[in-house]
Amino acid sequence: MLQINSKLFYFLLAPALLLLVPLIAMQFTTEVNWTFMDFLVAAILFFGTSMACAIILQKVRSQISRIAILGGVSLCLAWVWTQLAVGLVNV
Repeated sequence: MLQINSKLFYFLLAPALLLLVPLIAMQFTTEVNWTFMDFLVAAILFFGTSMACAIILQKVRSQISRIAILGGVSLCLAWVWTQLAVGLVNV
């Protein structure tokens, strides 16, 4: 049987729960209208970010470096998310 590290389990569970929010909201309102591609892109972004964070926490030992790198990863996620949502910056 496949044994999954408990920390890794939480890094996989968090993005899955985040993806449930729009899925549940779509059942109650017409304001949220995600397509399959929206869910696919969000899943790639969330799971990719989550796995990057897990690797960083495992490999980087310095607390300051962890904070700086995780902050950078979070900013990258926020930037890509806003670009896909509304395209604030034209590049």
